Order: sequence, then C-alpha cells, then structure tokens
Amino acid sequence: MDNKSIQQRAWYMLPARLFLFAGFQALFALGFFLFGNKEAWTTSANWWPIIVGLANIVCLMILLKFFRTEGENYWELFRFQKNSMGKDLLFLLAFLAAAAPLSYLPNVMLGKLLFGDPSATLQLFIRPLPIWAVYVSLIFFSVTQGLVEIPTYMLYIMPRLEKGGMNRWLAILLPTLFLSAQHIAVPLLFDGKFILWRFFMFLPFAFLVAVLMRIRPRLMPYIAIVHILMDASTAMMLFQFAY
Repeated sequence: MDNKSIQQRAWYMLPARLFLFAGFQALFALGFFLFGNKEAWTTSANWWPIIVGLANIVCLMILLKFFRTEGENYWELFRFQKNSMGKDLLFLLAFLAAAAPLSYLPNVMLGKLLFGDPSATLQLFIRPLPIWAVYVSLIFFSVTQGLVEIPTYMLYIMPRLEKGGMNRWLAILLPTLFLSAQHIAVPLLFDGKFILWRFFMFLPFAFLVAVLMRIRPRLMPYIAIVHILMDASTAMMLFQFAY
C-alpha cells in the first residue's frame, strides 16, 4: 500500500471516534423519539456507556482492516515482551505515580471553575440506566475502551503522521487533542460548560500517555489493563442511579 493512502487513513481516523459517538447517540435519540419520548436527546445521553461500546466495536473493525491491509497484525500491539516485563512494570508504576494527579486534578479543578462545585459535573455525566445496562456497561464499555481508544490515537494515527513527515511533537499533540475532543460527545450535551469540562479534563493526562506510547509502545498491554480498570471504576458509579 502506498504511503499517501496510509496517511489519508490516519487523518480520517482523527475525528472518526467523535463522529461515531455523536452519530450513535443521534440514532438512539431517533429511536426514543419514534417511540414517543418527548425528551429523546436527553434520554439518549443516559446511554453513553453502551453508545461508546458500540462505537468502539465499529472502530475496532476499522482498525483490524487497516492493519491487515498494511501487512500488520493489530493484536500484536497487546503482546507482552517477556524479556523486559520487569523493567516495563517498574517504568509503568513510576509513570502512573507521576501522572496520577493529572488524571484527577483537572477534573476537579475544572468542575469547580466552571460549575462552582465539582459534584455538579457528575450529575450531568453519571446518568440513570436500567440495572441490566449498567452490568453490560461494566464489561462492554470498559473492555472495548481498553482495546481501542489508546491504540487508535497513539499506535495507529500518531506513528503514521510522524512517518508522513510531520514534526514529532505535532504528531504527538494532534492525536492528543482529538482524543480529548472525542469526550465532548460522551455524552453529547449542548451545554457549553459541560463541553469545556469534557474537553480539558483529560488533556494533560492524554498528552503524557501519548508521550509514553511514543517512547515505549511495548507498554500497550499494560496500559490497556490499567485503562480497563479505570473505566470499570467509572462504570461502577452508574450503579448509584440504576433503576
């Protein structure tokens, strides 16, 4: 496959997840509307964990095809390097210890800045779902996120942008920005403060993860496990509003 086609695919994938999230939510909203729900869009927003999982499945199918077409094996991204497991685990632990504040503090600080109370963001983000959907989300949302999100931006898009001649730091920054931007559609609410909160809350941590993947892509299987556990903890919060 020629390099131009590969570069085009990388550019197409940059906004793909954002559009998939918004598109699936629109489909859910249409379904609720057709069944007579007068608050169809608001109701569709409640289903964001399932929507993200469905979008992830589509994204996974695309990545599998792209990797195969380019003569690579997508699942190799998740292969543990046995000869460096000890060093990799130590490096990962050091990274997580250093980066942990950036995965949490922007969330709280932005919530206080934009809403006056960080807990106000949770009322918009953690939304009611049937109990069965929460159990499905716990696995479906968490696992598909771990398998797809970071690989899409940091192990498919980022290296291909750089191989295409883009400046190294720009090739890191651009996927980071789009990874952060996708969150404005999880869920998509037409609330300016909520959109700002969703965009910026992950930006610093996403940048560090991008740098990590740039220098040590072999850490992907470990990052996938951490990612799944983090998203599972988010899904667990849905139980408090389940019905």
